[in-house]
Amino acid sequence: MAESQRVDILSSSVEELEQLMISQGVPRYRGRQLFEGLWRHRIANYSELTVWPQALRLSMETAYPLRRVEPSRVQEGHDGTLKILVKLFDGQQVETVVLPHDYGYSVCVSSQVGCNMGCHFCASGLLKRSRNLTAGEILDQVRLANDLIQERGHVISHVDLMGIGEPLDNYDNIVKFMRLAHDPAGLNLSYRHFTVSTSGLIPRIYRLADEGLPVTLAVSLHAPTDPLRQSLMPVDKAYPIAPLIAACRYYSEKTGRRVSFEYALLAGVNDSDEQARQLVDILSGFSCHVNLIPWNPVPEHPFTPSSKNRVEQFQRIVQEGGISCTIRKEMGQEIDAACGQLRRREEAKVSP
Repeated sequence: MAESQRVDILSSSVEELEQLMISQGVPRYRGRQLFEGLWRHRIANYSELTVWPQALRLSMETAYPLRRVEPSRVQEGHDGTLKILVKLFDGQQVETVVLPHDYGYSVCVSSQVGCNMGCHFCASGLLKRSRNLTAGEILDQVRLANDLIQERGHVISHVDLMGIGEPLDNYDNIVKFMRLAHDPAGLNLSYRHFTVSTSGLIPRIYRLADEGLPVTLAVSLHAPTDPLRQSLMPVDKAYPIAPLIAACRYYSEKTGRRVSFEYALLAGVNDSDEQARQLVDILSGFSCHVNLIPWNPVPEHPFTPSSKNRVEQFQRIVQEGGISCTIRKEMGQEIDAACGQLRRREEAKVSP
């Protein structure tokens, strides 16, 4: 029993499952069959793993019950976006978003229950982190997304670690998640189709650069100067802009991947022509991209979104400065689009 408590089946690699089978006196290949069943065939429980003898299915169900995530609520937008309130085994909830694109479907997954970064414009940080998600819980969000869109004849091809939480604050689990999702025996997702978002945890950026995983790094910047960024993102006090950009340059050089900088435009706060020119100054000279985000209002925060004209003018200045810059397409506006809003609203219903 002690051993079963230590084994997290959904977070286990093929090799780990093979070793588990061997330790149980079962042929090694049963481990690969289990991994393929969990992720390629998306079985809900052991009883569906019909390539196994019934005795093994029953013994595994007793010793190592699967703790799949479940949809507690699903909202669908007019554009086909799905926002899912996901229930974890312990009753905690996070959010997962499925987005349709011209190239297929992406899923935005959460990596923590709550977030401790405390960004002053973000809905996720209004609910403080209570725990990290396991690699299996993150991976199972992708499985759930695939289950929900299977009737559309599609599967998830791209994964964004941009949901609730700071992914690099849950470093070991998000790296293992990506390795599991990449495994050809399971989801077989290309590393180049992963995007890892961070508020700027510099030591972890260097560490991720050295992992050998060619994933896209998306850095939440949101301001071109430290005083302004610190007023929006407390993390800047520990990890200011200059060393952060240096880490991003290292990441780009090490991985050969273009770094993306997220910039949510807030009216009268960070959207002036001068701030656009300052942004060009700090980003010039390496392979990067600026993703301008029309801000989704959060009632608890005092900001307003920049106007369409202001967003487009900001983009023009950045592009004229030689920096690739696009405006994020607004999707799911009518379904609690800002990450954390649906969870916060649902929890408010049950608060005393």
